[in-house]
Amino acid sequence: MLFAAATSLTPNIAIGSPMLYAVFFAMVVGLLLVDFFTFKTPKHGQSVSLKQAGIWSAIWVGVSVLFAGGLWWYINQNFGSALANQKVGEFFTGYLLEKSLAVDNVFVWLMIFAAFAVTPAMQRKILLYGVLGAIIMRTVMIFAGAWLVTEFSWILYVFGAFLLYTGVKMWQNHDEQEDPKQSGLYRLLKKHLKVTDESNGEKFTLVKNGVKYFTPLAVVLILVELSDVIFAVDSIPAIFAVTTDPFIVLTANLLAILGLRAMFFLLSGLADKFHLLPYALSVILVFIGTKMLLLDVFHVPMAISLGFIASVLTVTAILSVKFPNLGKKAP
Repeated sequence: MLFAAATSLTPNIAIGSPMLYAVFFAMVVGLLLVDFFTFKTPKHGQSVSLKQAGIWSAIWVGVSVLFAGGLWWYINQNFGSALANQKVGEFFTGYLLEKSLAVDNVFVWLMIFAAFAVTPAMQRKILLYGVLGAIIMRTVMIFAGAWLVTEFSWILYVFGAFLLYTGVKMWQNHDEQEDPKQSGLYRLLKKHLKVTDESNGEKFTLVKNGVKYFTPLAVVLILVELSDVIFAVDSIPAIFAVTTDPFIVLTANLLAILGLRAMFFLLSGLADKFHLLPYALSVILVFIGTKMLLLDVFHVPMAISLGFIASVLTVTAILSVKFPNLGKKAP
């Protein structure tokens, strides 16, 4: 009943085929190579400029738009325009949702890099590894989630309740910024791994007295990867509220992730100016969670979901700029 409600207004057609998946993953590999060889940190260890980060962010969005156009053409040729319009609409909604939720991820990375005094050049390197790890882990999590939704349709209720709870907690705790070196994850790493406070250039390990230790850079990389897994627990269930088609979930998620490095350097210079965005993310999570809990009662049209997410992000961005002290605790 629940799964039927989730797909009642759309054909229950999963468009993914071995050929489509092969083409998409080949495209991802090609885009990673382009990112690796072209999006470079400026010489002399300088930070990536807002202009460069903005240009690359626009390029990644453009790539996603081109992909959506190609996807629409393919589906239109094989299944008709109605399904093509539906799937591309789901893709854009999922893409925007993933992009918006990634903002919180970026803010956490900023705190990690600041706590460990990571240079801009090493930030670029660590984020490249972080994106590679995120692509692998999220691919596994998406296919696992798709299987769960297919086999146990009631899991959507669990996803919805979890997102609703997460959204409320995010609203309540948005000002609490835990020092990464005081976090439970860091203490767990220090307890179970041989970690040294000594650096070794750009290397992740250091040998002392014949014993191999992990350097602070290795700890940063592990924290970045683990933080992405934690945030994926929010974002992946959220996108299943948009569509249960694994191919659309995967493509929207991974294309959003591919632009994370550029997005990080863009937001790193604008974090203080958009201080209300955590409120926007909490509202979006509450909206998506409520939508999933009401699947059997009321279907929210995809256009409304897309418009709501875009409107919340736009309004909070404008309010952040116009009222720089709004929502901030008095010193």
